Amino acid sequence: MMNKIILLLLFLSFSGAGQQASLISKIESQMDYALRESSRFASRNSDKVSPRTVRNDSLILVASKDWCSGFFPGGLWYLYELTGNKKWAAQAENYTLPLEKEKMNAGTHDMGFKMFTSFGNGLRLTNNSTYRDILIQSARTNIKRFNPVTGVIRSWDHSRDKWDNPVIIDNMMNLELLFWAFKETKDSAFYKVAVSHANTTMKNHFRPDFSSYHVLDYDVKTGAVVKKNTHQGYAHESAWARGQAWALYGYAVCYRETGKKEYLKLAENISQYILNHPRLPSDLVPYWDFDDSKIPHVPRDASAAAITASALYELANLQPYKKVYYQGFADKILSSLSSSDYLAPVASSSHGFLLNHSTGGLPNGFEIDAPIVYADYYFLEALVRQKNKK
Repeated sequence: MMNKIILLLLFLSFSGAGQQASLISKIESQMDYALRESSRFASRNSDKVSPRTVRNDSLILVASKDWCSGFFPGGLWYLYELTGNKKWAAQAENYTLPLEKEKMNAGTHDMGFKMFTSFGNGLRLTNNSTYRDILIQSARTNIKRFNPVTGVIRSWDHSRDKWDNPVIIDNMMNLELLFWAFKETKDSAFYKVAVSHANTTMKNHFRPDFSSYHVLDYDVKTGAVVKKNTHQGYAHESAWARGQAWALYGYAVCYRETGKKEYLKLAENISQYILNHPRLPSDLVPYWDFDDSKIPHVPRDASAAAITASALYELANLQPYKKVYYQGFADKILSSLSSSDYLAPVASSSHGFLLNHSTGGLPNGFEIDAPIVYADYYFLEALVRQKNKK
């Protein structure tokens, strides 16, 4: 009997490996097309460096200052990691290097999104010391936005009519760069800022059910919270799907980097909020906001699903006795995203993006039920983590 079980597990293992190999082959074909499309559209927009989305059947490219500029090169680095093909490393470098000037851009909190996805993955896979120097400067620039009174890194400089010191849950994703910089330089300022931001966000951003607000506004003189709002969700008190995924991913990373049990406990509670939600569809790809009153007649968000899958693989490594549980959900999400329901056909109107059906900012009327580059990035990251799972 035991021999039969072992043989079954081996069969499933080989079958899964074969399915991923077939999927990666499709992804390579699609990324070849993406590079051609990016080159074609870039010839009309010399200041644009990276694809972001599709609008009115046209590929939208963005400049290096855009918060999404690092995801395409980061995806290319992951494809190099998945295949070992140096062609993808060369392309990843071509799209990474134009972002270097952003290391001095203190007008944004998005250093992790831009620089750690691109230069960070490049450093991890090539050990290029130039990348290391760029990342350290990026981290030094990022902590200039920290306010010791509020205890958080300021997110946005725009919308001054709405907020004085806004902090979005997305900002948790930029802390990984600071933890890395602390380990590299031994400068405790990076660690202190990251932990302060994580602790303050943990204290103020979450409701009793462990769902997260999107935007909090702080009084810069007292540090008090003065508003709890949304900018991209359905309502101020709703649970915007991608925001929940950012929170899960962010606190899993914080636990990995600090060993603080309170971060792990919060990450697990967030995961339960997501996975046990009564309005989570059976394929585990959420509607764009868990509380939209028109569910199920609203868009999905494949990007939230991809971020969640990647975070669950991380959580599986952090909680060995729950490994099978978290990996099972992550595998299910990847299976859904890899199906024809979400995976874009090669050389289609998706212009080389891998996934359809993401939602960027529905209330603001942009990127609704569309391909978006960060969905592809976290999809590829999740595939790397699935391939490397133990």
